[in-house]
Amino acid sequence: MNEIITSQGNQIAYAIEGNGPWLTLSHSLASNMSMWHPQMPLLTKHFKVLRFDTRGHGNSSAPLDPYTLDDLAEDAIDLFQSLEISRTHWLGLSMGGMIGQTLILKYPQLFESLVLADTTSKRPDNAKQMWGERISQAKAEGMTAMVESTLKRWFADDFRRDNPVIIQEIAEGIASTSVNGFCGCCEAISHINTFDRLSEIKCPTLIMVGEHDHGTPPHMARSMKEKMLGAQFHEIPNAGHISNIEQPEIFNQYLMDFYRLNNFL
Repeated sequence: MNEIITSQGNQIAYAIEGNGPWLTLSHSLASNMSMWHPQMPLLTKHFKVLRFDTRGHGNSSAPLDPYTLDDLAEDAIDLFQSLEISRTHWLGLSMGGMIGQTLILKYPQLFESLVLADTTSKRPDNAKQMWGERISQAKAEGMTAMVESTLKRWFADDFRRDNPVIIQEIAEGIASTSVNGFCGCCEAISHINTFDRLSEIKCPTLIMVGEHDHGTPPHMARSMKEKMLGAQFHEIPNAGHISNIEQPEIFNQYLMDFYRLNNFL
């Protein structure tokens, strides 16, 4: 585990594995870089993989909330500058996809390709109320109180039942997320508003979404695809919001097909 101090004075933890072109992985809310374990053996055969803990998550520091998506994007820029990364592929899931969209619209020259998994580009009408309730609960009761409801939103009942070891690890990741970090990032993603600018994204792009993703549903992913005429789109069967963990073989296959099609492998 390594770390940098950003221009805003925050500590960002990161890890690098593999050899090849740079590929940056950005995780979901209330998670950390460990969520990419199902992809690492495959990706490190082809890429120099950079994983990092978003501020307020994992081993990164947790400044007082609120945060903005621009804040989270600038943390990534500071990380890239410290590692002298001038071009990278980007794979982001949920919040990681929102950070990726924010980044590419500000720094398009950085991106070789963009993969957006189980994410959105437009806040729902009830965003202020929904995220406000989660922020209030986390501040009042702590992150342990958020575990059960989060797991139910993320995974199907049978997956939770049949994979207790995986679910326990994810539950521990949720519970160990700092309240500051969770609430700060909730505030940031509640303002996502990139939809009308998606047509500006010109690099090779893949959009994936779990068939049963209720948080960032398939219809939203399809509307993003319609804005990005050259983007590839896949709906992942029998998967909810964290599709890379619930259906890793299908997720990995679509990922590799995308990289091969664009001659990145």
